[in-house]
Amino acid sequence: MRRSKHPNKEIEGAILYAEENGWKYKDSGKSAHAWGQLLCPLHTREGHRILIWSTPRSSYNHAQQICRAVDKCQHDIEEE
Repeated sequence: MRRSKHPNKEIEGAILYAEENGWKYKDSGKSAHAWGQLLCPLHTREGHRILIWSTPRSSYNHAQQICRAVDKCQHDIEEE
């Protein structure tokens, strides 16, 4: 199943960057504000989660936040 593209090109680029680094996209369901979530490679409670906003105040800043969170994550390999 493919995810839909984020309407903002900077945020879409950050999502692609996260996916290239092993993060998985998850639909946010019926949340009014969140467009989706990114889950780090560690799929446990200790893993990181980033909410992707549909209309953030600054799309550039939000894209930078996503990239920084991906870079700071220590969970490079999928541990089960």
